[in-house]
Amino acid sequence: MKTQADLYRELPSVDELLRDPGVSDLAHRERQSATADACRIVLAKLRSEIAAGHLDESKLALALSGLSSAVHAEVNRALSYSLRPVINASGVILHTNLARAPLAQDALDHIAHTAGGYSNLEFDLESGERGKRDVHVDRLFRRLLRKEFAELRVSGRAGAPAPTQTELTQGSVSTIVVNNNAAAVLLALNTLADGGEVIVSRGELVEIGGSFRIPDVMAKSGATLREVGTTNRTRIGDYERAINEHTKLLLRVHRSNFEISGFTEQPSIAELVALAHKHKLPLMEDLGSGALFDLRTIGINDEPGVLDSLRSGVHVVSYSGDKLLGGPQAGLISGRENLVKKMRSNSLFRALRVDKLTYAALEATLLAYVKRDYNAIPVLRMMQTSKQEITKRAVTVQKNIQAGESTRSTRIELIDGESLIGGGSAPSALLPTTLLSITCEQLSANELATRLRSSDPPVIARVEEGSVLLDLRTVFPEQDNVLTQILVRNATVWKR
Repeated sequence: MKTQADLYRELPSVDELLRDPGVSDLAHRERQSATADACRIVLAKLRSEIAAGHLDESKLALALSGLSSAVHAEVNRALSYSLRPVINASGVILHTNLARAPLAQDALDHIAHTAGGYSNLEFDLESGERGKRDVHVDRLFRRLLRKEFAELRVSGRAGAPAPTQTELTQGSVSTIVVNNNAAAVLLALNTLADGGEVIVSRGELVEIGGSFRIPDVMAKSGATLREVGTTNRTRIGDYERAINEHTKLLLRVHRSNFEISGFTEQPSIAELVALAHKHKLPLMEDLGSGALFDLRTIGINDEPGVLDSLRSGVHVVSYSGDKLLGGPQAGLISGRENLVKKMRSNSLFRALRVDKLTYAALEATLLAYVKRDYNAIPVLRMMQTSKQEITKRAVTVQKNIQAGESTRSTRIELIDGESLIGGGSAPSALLPTTLLSITCEQLSANELATRLRSSDPPVIARVEEGSVLLDLRTVFPEQDNVLTQILVRNATVWKR
């Protein structure tokens, strides 16, 4: 029997492996350096297997006979894209780990049309001089938001001061774009409260994805956090007692990714607006998600939208572009023009600004809102899809799978279930749906889910109570056939 040292000596050098005809041809096609790296990785794996005692003489001989194939596979893996499209059958519409909102087709077309060459991102075509990049979307936000905001100012509702003639002429609401909502909060706090205090309820000191916390963002902004109330109960009097000569801003943070129920109390927006007006302080609301679509039309009543906040008299609202808005990742700040203008002139704005791809995607998404073409925005279309429509598609998928090479050991049923909005949005909102429930005698639910993730394209499902659950609400209808084929292929594998 050969020793480990003997087995190590059986391994070729990188140069020897590169001279193998199959590997040499690969190096000629894919460049020498990439192929050499793949050879090193394959040989290193064999050394590790020998060191661990997993390879004896016969197994090593088998591995050596397949070295060329192993190098080919490693080169393909190394030179393939890591970022891949997947089929989201989880039923979570804004799945943070799956890149949240899919973009509308018009947004994809606009990106390709403007980003593949040069564009007037910062060029004024009329004057022939340098322009500002945010005009491309601010004009659309003004169109969507100005009317509501102006009506509020004219009527004086919620304590809003009367507008000046300039504000009425130019529009009293403006919007700027940064790279995400955390950046929007950072910019707003640094602009409006640097060196001063910001009053916020203890029950709103949320932690968002990736362990980023509101107090941490506030600390980076240069503002000082002034906590009021308790975790479950905060009254308007708590805010008023905390106001002093150092107070620069009142902040309300929408609890978009969790709920507090039971013995709770929270001041209304109207109370906070009145308090801010009384003390001549700006009021900011971090909505997190932020919708321009009236979610009440689909039965979601507890998720405030951007218009709700502006109508109520909130001075500045921050929200995300890739959540309920249904656009690209971005942080949006909408509010009174004089306050947003200060943020635009803050040097942080340049550090946090977005590129032409984001502006192109956002402009196309906003145009769909202007046209009221909500079905063009995937997340809104998914939220509006009825259970009946999903059931009809699920029945078709079930029949097509059962007509394929399935087995008696694979069971596919239709069951009632619920879809989630996700993405830290509307945590209590559940949408009724029909689920495809799959079980297999030979494999556990986790093993089935793993195999689906290994498919091409990968299928992301839920695992609950020993079953793999597929929700077609988050599967594009044009993906139904591909999903069916993947399930049929896996049914054949499960049989083995």
